[in-house]
Amino acid sequence: MNRFFLTVLMSVTLASCSQSGQQTVSGPWLDTSLPIEDRIDAALAQMTLQEKVRMCYAKTKFMSPGVPRLGIPDVHYSDGPHGVRAEINPDDWGYAGWTTDSITAFPALTCLAATWDIWLANKYGNALAEEAIARDKNVMLGPGVNIYRTPLNGRNFEYLGEDPFLAGKMATNYVQGMQSNAVAACLKHFILNDQEEYRGHINVKVSERAFNEIYAAPFKAVVKDADLWSIMGSYNKYLGTHCSHNDTTLNKILKQEWGFDGMVVTDWGGCHNTNEAIFGGLDVEMGSYTNGLTSESAFGYEDYYLGRAYREKAERGEVPDSIINDKARRILRTLFRTTLAADRGQAAQATKDHFELSREIGAEGIVLLKNAAINGKKLLPIDIHQYHTILVVGENATRSLCKGGGSSELKPQREVSPLEGLTERFGMDKIKYAQGYVSGRPMYGHVDIIPKATEDSLRAEAVAMAREADLVIYVGGLNKNHNQDCEDGDRLQYGLPFAQPELIDELVKANPKTVVVLISGNAVEMPWLDKVPALVQSWYNGSAAGYALADILSGDICPSGKTPFSYPTTLADCPAHQHGVICYPGDSINEEYLDDIFVGYRFHDLPQAKKEALAGRKLSPKTTRFPFGFGLSYTTFYYTKPEIFASSLTEDVRGHLSVKVTVKNIGNVPGKEVVQFYVGDAQASVERPVKELKGFEKIALQPGEEKVVTFILSPDDLKFWDENTHSWRIEPGEFNVYVASSAEDVKGVVSFKI
Repeated sequence: MNRFFLTVLMSVTLASCSQSGQQTVSGPWLDTSLPIEDRIDAALAQMTLQEKVRMCYAKTKFMSPGVPRLGIPDVHYSDGPHGVRAEINPDDWGYAGWTTDSITAFPALTCLAATWDIWLANKYGNALAEEAIARDKNVMLGPGVNIYRTPLNGRNFEYLGEDPFLAGKMATNYVQGMQSNAVAACLKHFILNDQEEYRGHINVKVSERAFNEIYAAPFKAVVKDADLWSIMGSYNKYLGTHCSHNDTTLNKILKQEWGFDGMVVTDWGGCHNTNEAIFGGLDVEMGSYTNGLTSESAFGYEDYYLGRAYREKAERGEVPDSIINDKARRILRTLFRTTLAADRGQAAQATKDHFELSREIGAEGIVLLKNAAINGKKLLPIDIHQYHTILVVGENATRSLCKGGGSSELKPQREVSPLEGLTERFGMDKIKYAQGYVSGRPMYGHVDIIPKATEDSLRAEAVAMAREADLVIYVGGLNKNHNQDCEDGDRLQYGLPFAQPELIDELVKANPKTVVVLISGNAVEMPWLDKVPALVQSWYNGSAAGYALADILSGDICPSGKTPFSYPTTLADCPAHQHGVICYPGDSINEEYLDDIFVGYRFHDLPQAKKEALAGRKLSPKTTRFPFGFGLSYTTFYYTKPEIFASSLTEDVRGHLSVKVTVKNIGNVPGKEVVQFYVGDAQASVERPVKELKGFEKIALQPGEEKVVTFILSPDDLKFWDENTHSWRIEPGEFNVYVASSAEDVKGVVSFKI
C-alpha cells in the first residue's frame, strides 16, 4: 500500500473549531490542494457501504445527502434554467415563504438562443451561478437542450430552438460560464423529451440517424466541449426503457462513448425500477413516492427505488462494488468540483449588474419580424414626437410572466412589465392602457374558463380606445398557464388563445398604425399577419422585460435577435404534424419520429414537391411565415461575395479550409448582424438536408463600418451518421458552404471537393 493511502486510512481526525465544543472533520478528501481524484479515493476508502448507498437518493425535496461523518456536505439542487427558484418546503411542493429568496429573473432560454451570442450565454451562466451560490445551491437544473420539434410543446420556452448546433453552442457557453463559478449545471432532459403530452411514459421510436444527428447532438456537444458535471435523465422511454435509468443512453452512450464523468440525476419522479436504476446508469434518484412530482403518500425516502431496496441488494452482495463505488465517486466528484472546490466563486443575489445583464440579454434576443411603411414611413422605431397618445393593449403588458410555467417559475426581486417600461420611456402623459383580453390565473394542470361576455367587453373597450389613439402597441401572445407555455401540458392549438386573433383584427381596422408584440416561447399561427404593419417577437424576458422591449421599440437599441426556430405557416406545415397521431403526440404508448432528420428548416429548405411527397399531402405554397435565423434590423447590412481558401481536400479539412465574407453596415445607425454558415453535401449517397448550420458569429458594426467574418471548417461539419457502420462518415464529393442572414436568405455559396 502506498504512502498516500496509508495517510488516508489514518487521517480522520476531529479538531475543536469553536469554544462551544463543536467538532469538525479533517482528512485528505477535504484538502483542496490535492487532485480531485485523489480526494475521491481518500473519501471512498473511509466510507461504509451504507454511506455510499445513502448518497444515491433524496433526503428532502431538493437535497441529496453527503457524508456528515466525513465532513462531506449535502448536494443542494435548485430548479431554474432562468433563475434560482424560490425556496421549496423540505417535504412537499409548497413554497417555504422565505423573505430572502427573491432573485434576478433572467430571460427564458428561447430569448438567449435568439441572441445568437455565445459571450452573452457565458455571462448568463456565470451570473446565474453567482445567484446560486448566494442561495447555497451547488447544482442548477438546466439548461435544457431538447429539440424544438413541434410548436405545441409546452416546454419549448425552456429550450434553445430547433437546431442542434445552435442549441449545443449556446448551452456549452452557458455551462462553461456557470461551472467557472464552481456551480454544476445539470443539462436536461436526456433524451428525446420533446413534448409534455404523455411525457412520463411515452416510448419514442426514432431512426439511428435522427437520434445522433439531431437529438443527441446538443447533449454531446455540451458533454464534450464544456466538461459537463451533471445531467438529468428524462421522463420518457427510449427502446422501451425509461431514460432516467436506460443502459443504452446512460451507460453505453453517455458514460462510455462520450466519456461523461459527472453524475446522472433523475427528473423528479422519473425513476421506476430498482434493478434498472442500479444497473442502468442512474446515480441519484430525486422525487419518487411521497416527495415525487405531483402527489404525496405514506411512502418516505427509504422507499425510493435507490433507497432501502438498493441497500439491501448491496448488503446481500447482489451489486458489484464497482457499481456502488462508481455512483458514489460521481457524486463526490460533483461535490469536490462545487461546494468543496478550492475556489467556490462569488456570491451575488439580485444585484444591479445582474438586472442590467438581464436587460441586455432581453434586448439582444427580441426579434423584429415585420416593419412595413405607412404613408412612406416605417412604424418602428417609434418617433415619440409624432404621437400625442399611444395606446398599449393586452394582458401581457401588465401580467407577471415569471409566474406559472411549472418548475421554471421564479420570484424576482423586481419585474418591470412592458407597460411600465414603455411608460417610463415615452412618458405617462402619452401612454394609455386597455387590457383587451383576459387569460385567467397562472396555474399548473388546469385552466380558468373565461366567459365570452368578458372577452367581448374587454375587446370592445380596447377597440374604442384604439380609434382615438395616434399609435397602438398590442402586447399579447402566450403566457405560462397550463396548455400554453407550461410544463406537463402541451398547447391545444397553434393559433393565439383568448380570442386574440379577433382582437388584433379589430384593432388594426380601428387604427392601422398598430404594432403587435408577441410574448411567447413558441411560434403561433398568424392569419392576421398581412394586416399588421409591424410585428415584434419578444419572450419571457424576466426582471427587466419592460425595459428591454422599450429599448427596441424606441430605437435606443437596434434589434439584432434572430429566430431560433422556424414559424410554420400552418400546423400542417410542421413536419412533426404530417404523419398522423403516431408522429405526434403518439398513441399514448409509442411515438414514431417519422419526420426523421427533417426537423425545422431542414424540412422547409426542401423543394415544394419533395416536401409534399414526404408529408403525403398538399402544404402551404410557402411553408414558413418566418424562417430559422431570421430577424430584421433598423439598419442594412451588405455582404460581399464569400471567398473559399481551398478547393480539393482530404477528409481532414481542419485548418485547411476556410470561408471568408465581408459584411458592411450601409445604414445610418449602429447595429449587429448574425452571420450564419451552413454546409450542404451535394453528392451524398444518403438523403441529407440541403444545408445544416455549422457556424455563426454575431458582429457589431457602426454605420459605414465593415468586418471580415471567417468560418473554419472541421471534419465534423461534413459528416453524417451511417446506419450501416453505426458511425460518423464523410463521403467523397462536392460540398457547398452557404453564407446567410437566415435559412432562407442566402447571401452567397462557395463549393469545394473532398
